Amino acid sequence: MSNFIDFGVAEKMYRESQNRISRLFNIKYPIVQGGMIWHSGWKLASAVSNCGGLGLIGAGSMYPDVLRDHIRKCKTATDRPFGVNVPMLYPNLDEVIDIILEEGVEIIFTSAGNPRTYTETLKKEGLKVAHVVSSTKFALKCQEAGVDAVVAEGFEAGGHNGRDETTTLCLIPNVRKHIDIPLIAAGGIALGSQLKAAMILGADGVQIGSRFAATVEASGHEAWKEKITGLNEGDTQLTLKELAPVRLVKNKFFRDIERLYETGRDTEALTATLGRARAKRGMFEGDLEEGELEIGQVSAVIDEVLPVETVFAHLLKEFEAAGNPTL
Repeated sequence: MSNFIDFGVAEKMYRESQNRISRLFNIKYPIVQGGMIWHSGWKLASAVSNCGGLGLIGAGSMYPDVLRDHIRKCKTATDRPFGVNVPMLYPNLDEVIDIILEEGVEIIFTSAGNPRTYTETLKKEGLKVAHVVSSTKFALKCQEAGVDAVVAEGFEAGGHNGRDETTTLCLIPNVRKHIDIPLIAAGGIALGSQLKAAMILGADGVQIGSRFAATVEASGHEAWKEKITGLNEGDTQLTLKELAPVRLVKNKFFRDIERLYETGRDTEALTATLGRARAKRGMFEGDLEEGELEIGQVSAVIDEVLPVETVFAHLLKEFEAAGNPTL
């Protein structure tokens, strides 16, 4: 990897965040790549780790044997730390956890479930555990469960989200006030200036999803990546709260869901319309009208599909250029 992304930014991040995330995961920059379904394969995870961040393989879109293959390929592609994100709303969880332990993964991010379910077991095996939440209430439950770090994700985020619609600007300082363990901010972060803002609010690091979804190394369909770069403000909306809240692009599938809301909140009808493999159809296979397209509000500032190394260069340069605001 070239040296052009080194701006002395690691030292600035250390001063501003005490670098607890960098120390916890043994990474250069406290930047975590979100474990996004249908985007976060071994190519993306290893590229992020090779740039000094923490890459995550997204287990949510993988059968257990596929996950094992991605872990092994990631080990070959990077000698730096990486982890696996495990959404706890999918089946085969015990088998997934067994594979993570068998393959010697050292870092796991869990989400969409109770942090107590696996944290004790994983920590006994020596893993570092982070859990994703959307409220201060659940951040406190994570701390009580013994996780090593909390990811507090604001309403702006793509994919599965919280029901309360609390924005990152409001969520991070409140979570920081109530927990002592390392805090990672997520939701609405794609620029270096937003990274700095999250740290000013009290985060020790950030998790970035949407910006990494629109990279060369991401495993999403090329047509979907290009679609991301053309989205504007208001092109996404949180929906399906009755099932599992998710932020979607307003395509035909989204409009079909909205028409169901006009006739009532029938969860059976919503489930039937959602069907099976709808997210795969949209983000992996490239059906931009009938597929489920998950992305964050920050997609409005993403206008180009870039290599991961270039994304890091921009993040660090923007972080440096943001300076320290004065009144």
